[in-house]
Amino acid sequence: MRLRFTFSVCLVIGVFSIAVLAQATPAPTPAPVPSPKETPAPKPQKMDPANLTAEQVVEATIGFYGLPFGRQLLDQIRKTTLERGTANITNPEGKVDRVPYQRFIIRGSNLAKEKIRLDQEFPAARYSLVFSEEKIFGVYNNTIFTPREDAIKVFENQIVRGLEALLRYKENESKIELVTREKVMGVDFHVIDVTDKQGRQTRFFISAQRFRVMMLTYEDAGIKYKRKFYDYNYAQGTLVPYRTVLWAGDKIIEETEVGTITFGQKVDEGLFTAG
Repeated sequence: MRLRFTFSVCLVIGVFSIAVLAQATPAPTPAPVPSPKETPAPKPQKMDPANLTAEQVVEATIGFYGLPFGRQLLDQIRKTTLERGTANITNPEGKVDRVPYQRFIIRGSNLAKEKIRLDQEFPAARYSLVFSEEKIFGVYNNTIFTPREDAIKVFENQIVRGLEALLRYKENESKIELVTREKVMGVDFHVIDVTDKQGRQTRFFISAQRFRVMMLTYEDAGIKYKRKFYDYNYAQGTLVPYRTVLWAGDKIIEETEVGTITFGQKVDEGLFTAG
């Protein structure tokens, strides 16, 4: 009996000692894990109106053409374009033809993937020029033909040397350069050169006050061209010049007036096929 009592007491003391030791022994401290260093976000460039960069000038211009969301609004609204108007076209002999026209556009991710059709009603004939899959062809009485080289060049320059060359410089992977800031006939301009991947350079004169393209210039086959933009107005929230004039040297060769322009309407893909 006494032996059992002694054994029980020892067992209780042993258990109690283990519990005390367990409480007294501190848990191992985990090794400190270094916190990852946060990469500071790049600070936005401050805009100094008196000393803007080329990108700041062009991005501000894009913002005004698609007020207030710029590129995002232009992409959303201008998925398609239907434009009707009249062009006064001067031929090499100096004769001026008044030509009603229609222009259909399906917007691409860049100008190379654009689909454009220009229907023109000349006094002697009605025909169309089509840009699709980076090729230009003509349509006359539902028959496909190859236009003259000069007609192809005029149509191509309307596309690659127009406003979209500036407004979509990023999509086209073009280079932009701020040439200078100068006054022309009392108007203060930012002068921007845009050079596309084919090396074609177009110079844009952007109003320093309103960030609108008022004029562009380029040279092709030794001839200096100048296009001026007038009568700006907003169409479906995007800025459109309703009148443009093109000079070759010191002679006006084309004057275009937009009658109506709408965006987002359904445009038949069949208008752009060569089949």
